[in-house]
Amino acid sequence: MILQKIEAQKGNITQAVKKISEKENIPAEKISESVARGRAVILNHKDSGWTGIGDCLHIKVNANIGTSSNIINIEEELLKLKKSCQVKTDTVMDLSTGGDLDNIREKIIQESPVPIGSVPIYQAVVETIEERGSFKFLTAEKIFETIEKHAKSGISFVTVHCGITSEALETLKKGTRQTGVVSRGGAFIFSWMALTGKENPLYERFDRLISIAKKYDLVLSLGDGLRPGCISDATDNLQISEVMKLGELTEYANQEGVQVIIEGPGHVPINQIFTNVQLVKNICASAPLYLLGPLVTDIAPGYDHITSAIGAAVAGWAGADFICYVTPSEHLALPTIDDVIDGVVSAKIAAHAGDIARNIPGSRELDDQISQARFKRDWKKQQALSINPEKFKKVRESQEIFSEDVCNMCGKYCAMKIIDDIMKSPISHF
Repeated sequence: MILQKIEAQKGNITQAVKKISEKENIPAEKISESVARGRAVILNHKDSGWTGIGDCLHIKVNANIGTSSNIINIEEELLKLKKSCQVKTDTVMDLSTGGDLDNIREKIIQESPVPIGSVPIYQAVVETIEERGSFKFLTAEKIFETIEKHAKSGISFVTVHCGITSEALETLKKGTRQTGVVSRGGAFIFSWMALTGKENPLYERFDRLISIAKKYDLVLSLGDGLRPGCISDATDNLQISEVMKLGELTEYANQEGVQVIIEGPGHVPINQIFTNVQLVKNICASAPLYLLGPLVTDIAPGYDHITSAIGAAVAGWAGADFICYVTPSEHLALPTIDDVIDGVVSAKIAAHAGDIARNIPGSRELDDQISQARFKRDWKKQQALSINPEKFKKVRESQEIFSEDVCNMCGKYCAMKIIDDIMKSPISHF
């Protein structure tokens, strides 16, 4: 097993780094240096597909899929996987909580062309409830065994809520938050701690987690179990206390040669985004930052892919490296296939906007190419360059009457066509 971070710390350029360098047109030496310093990570998928996430690379997007306890349809989830990859998600997370979880996870890994992440605490809790009736019977051993099972099955990165502690639980009990804990994994761990009086094993026995990560070169995504669930809770003492713990754990993981991602807040007013990103980066040694959005307002159920994309674009500009999509179904229902497509595309737009703001090589050139094609009314090239060519074609051909030369918004009074024709005219006085 090649441990990407340890090889980078030795000064070795791995095959994975070379492949990512070719794909992103970033010097391999620069990528390797970022990996060595913990500022970038490399996700391994089936020992041949690699995805880089970090400060010198393009901002990446993740799509969440998976069954729920209410809706179990593996074929539907596999179709969501396929569609999300068609609109170019960079990773997918399996968040399944219903059905045969091992079988679902393995099928998703087998059929996915991109790295797959998971949240092992979900399976550990679900199985404990099914077997013993309550997750108060969950054991630390069960948690670590489940994490290793996921790693062994081919999972590339796992969310582990290591920053939750008994101290944070006592603060949470004071009830200063409007929405309490909105992280499902965080809620599981907090509730287990409250029922058993024990410390969070993922924090208390972080060294065991490190040993599993080393065995499989598993990337640890240090989860934000205390992320704000509404803008009123953003940047509060609970959120910051968790980030402080994650900073300590990141330092230890760096010393051990283990790759780490930091997960960040979900609901943040737009004027606090730069502060949040820079704060987490400073505390956590500039490790790659993985954000759910953030959503910049709480008033738009049904449109939270938009509120999320607004926040994600600003966060990408500020230095976030990895964006988890939010779909129109967020807060309301299990996403449909169309929701998944809208979620990925919205997040990809935000990520690209962040790339432009950060001057990531090759980003602005795409905009220039499609702008040139738009002026020439080259519809085929515009479609090929667009972020969702299928949507482009569908909208373009949605009305019975349309011209091959212009669109129906302006028709023959198209501003670009008028100027183009005038400039080409031999009698032009321009």
